[in-house]
Amino acid sequence: MPHPHSATLAGSPLLAVSVLSAAALGYEILLTRMLSIIQWHHFAYMMISVALLGYGVAGACVAVAKNWLLARYRQVFAAAAALFGISAIACFLAVQEIGFNPLEILWDPGQLLRLAGVYALLAVPFFFAALCVCLTFTSFPAEAHRVYSADIVGAGIGSMGVILALYALMPVAALKLLCLLALLASVLVWRKAIGAGLACAAAAILLLLPAEALRLSDYKDLPVALRAQGARIISEKSSPLGLITVVENNRIPFRHAPGMSLNAAVDIPAQLGVFTDGDGLSPITRFDGRREPLAYLDFLTSALPYHLLHQPDVLVLGAGTGSDLLQAYYHRASRVDAVEINPQMVDLVQRRYGSYSGQPYSLPGVSTHIGEARGFVAGSRASWGLIQIALLDSFGASSAGLHALSENYLYTVEGLREYLRHLTPGGLLAFTRWVSLPPRDTLKLFATAVAALRQSGVADPAAQLVLVRGWKTATLLVKNGAFAVQEIALIRKFCRARSFDVDYFPGIGADEVNRYNQLDRPYFHEGAMALLGAESGDFLARYKFNVAPATDDNPYFFHFFKWRSLPEFFRLKEQGGLPLLEWGYPILAATLLQAVLASAALILLPLWLARKSELANATGRSRAGGYFALLGCAFMFLEIAYIQKFILFLSHPLYAVGVVLCAFLIFAGLGSRYALRWEHEGRLPPVVVAAISAIAAVYLALLPVLFADMIALPDWARIALSLALIAPLAFFMGMPFPLGMARMGRIAPQLVPWLWGINACTSVVSAILATLLAIHLGFNAVVLAGIGMYWLALKMFPRDGVKPLSGLSQREQGSQ
Repeated sequence: MPHPHSATLAGSPLLAVSVLSAAALGYEILLTRMLSIIQWHHFAYMMISVALLGYGVAGACVAVAKNWLLARYRQVFAAAAALFGISAIACFLAVQEIGFNPLEILWDPGQLLRLAGVYALLAVPFFFAALCVCLTFTSFPAEAHRVYSADIVGAGIGSMGVILALYALMPVAALKLLCLLALLASVLVWRKAIGAGLACAAAAILLLLPAEALRLSDYKDLPVALRAQGARIISEKSSPLGLITVVENNRIPFRHAPGMSLNAAVDIPAQLGVFTDGDGLSPITRFDGRREPLAYLDFLTSALPYHLLHQPDVLVLGAGTGSDLLQAYYHRASRVDAVEINPQMVDLVQRRYGSYSGQPYSLPGVSTHIGEARGFVAGSRASWGLIQIALLDSFGASSAGLHALSENYLYTVEGLREYLRHLTPGGLLAFTRWVSLPPRDTLKLFATAVAALRQSGVADPAAQLVLVRGWKTATLLVKNGAFAVQEIALIRKFCRARSFDVDYFPGIGADEVNRYNQLDRPYFHEGAMALLGAESGDFLARYKFNVAPATDDNPYFFHFFKWRSLPEFFRLKEQGGLPLLEWGYPILAATLLQAVLASAALILLPLWLARKSELANATGRSRAGGYFALLGCAFMFLEIAYIQKFILFLSHPLYAVGVVLCAFLIFAGLGSRYALRWEHEGRLPPVVVAAISAIAAVYLALLPVLFADMIALPDWARIALSLALIAPLAFFMGMPFPLGMARMGRIAPQLVPWLWGINACTSVVSAILATLLAIHLGFNAVVLAGIGMYWLALKMFPRDGVKPLSGLSQREQGSQ
């Protein structure tokens, strides 16, 4: 018989689902931030991707123990919601106690056990949150559209809310706030839980989580710096863009000048060290307005363009703590536009430590712009004699391939073409990168520049490129025009005085390379010449690393991994060959394998445990499972691809994630409510899939043209346009799931929790798979794959013929 609470869906469970979903997605985003701080981004991605399978575990549990759980719906919901809040704190603290070090995983088998412990702990909070949602779907199958709407609308609000909260709160404080939301969800469902829930949550929030709960990996730059005698943290500031930590050392002051010539006979002024997420050291240099103490900046490879241009107008992309501004000031640049994405970094340099830094953003001729570099250039009508893009990451992260999974639109072919369009005649585009051996990012940047010049109509790219190298850094110059003989002479003079190697300039001879910072072979010169030659395609195919140009459709500039090189790196393990391994991509592949195996187990386990029940014996089970699996993949494919496409238009990764993710979920929630109109048809209307396909396909052609025309609009207008574009696509994408769930609630309610778990598992797997496909095929291919899966799902929509529960009429099954 139906459960007492199942006839109608009261408002409090719906509100509780929304609140808990907001807390769960907010926790997922916050956990990504916190794990990125204590580890690195790609390891955080791996850990959370597998931990999200806690949703699948919840589906399996409800499928096996459905009757017992449904009889205690409110009590179980209230307890699970409160336990989500408590475990979110307790499990994160426990993860830090495990001592997992991902950098040792290949030679310390014990790290695999620690990793398993990390997975298990991080999955616990997601299990409790998912248990509540899955149980609600199972309790009210006829109200699937309302439950789904409450679930994803709440998640959308939570995604935006946690990003906004991180502007005002440190990550630890934001975590406490999410735990309070979980407590609120518990109270909304079962008010008898107020006393016990409040006591437990208060204890967890106030006692378990100390003020400084983030413990960074010993291998990140910040812990290394703090091990020096006299080092101490003097300030810390957090935002969604990163945790900024300022370190002072009066005993052994920072002297940071990456790649400074060993010929330099000048001192580096005292500095403060600034770290973002515990990595990427940037210095705040003591400056009193005099140019003489800044002479050391003329001994960096990045100083070369100032010896070829006379007092140029300069655009500095990624101005950070101001070193590039001081370099421009030292070389008497006539005007400087400084672009920095993080306003807190500018505030730190200008206000908090302004008396120390000399306020470089306020130097004569300097204009400050808060924004993302690529978006600022695309929206500007100005031209510059020099566009400077200096080091924006740490050497350790770069050399270990820790950015391999990070999309970066700064170094794509389309990005370089945009910069070249904003150069004055004879102007220079200057990139400075770390020197890594064998060459990777330097050659990839060189290849990208060659492709950008050719696509811009340059017949002879070789005449417009120069590459110089020091012992630590390399600088690539791309000129708007051919380099003149006099400029080549100045380049030779600059490098000779500083013992920098010239790896390429037009007309370079083989006897002019590899003179000072000598390598076994002139790898950089050979690579540059190969990329300019007729056999460049063969070189890209044969090279041990992926140095093919990145594009806006495939923006993984730091992805250098090739599978065929992996056996060689392992053979060199005893000779120190593992540092050659680019970690990011293998970790992603391993994550996909783990997620697929775990998902398969979670999908099959309930069938085995309940092999004599209606769950295992229901006919049509495979068809229904295939439908919900395809929906999970298709939804995630389109959502992930379009988040990436809107990053360029909104000119800010946080705007893209916050606005696009929030909009996708909220409009999908509205679509799920509208889907009720078609529920009586007992099918997924083809018009829904046709609408999704048409809108998604049209956007592939429309968005690049539209974004190029509208990029100069103010932020509020671009956000409004983004919402208008996302709304119709997300609205229709929100319909297939509740229609399928309502259908199954009528014809086979015993399958509802199992199918919900399948959708959850495949959503996790597809998020990883979408990234892998984008790396190899691009995001357009991900969109097309998503469209194809929606059409396959249409063919597999559950039909009549699923075996009903024995002893129950169809009417009773629909109410159960």
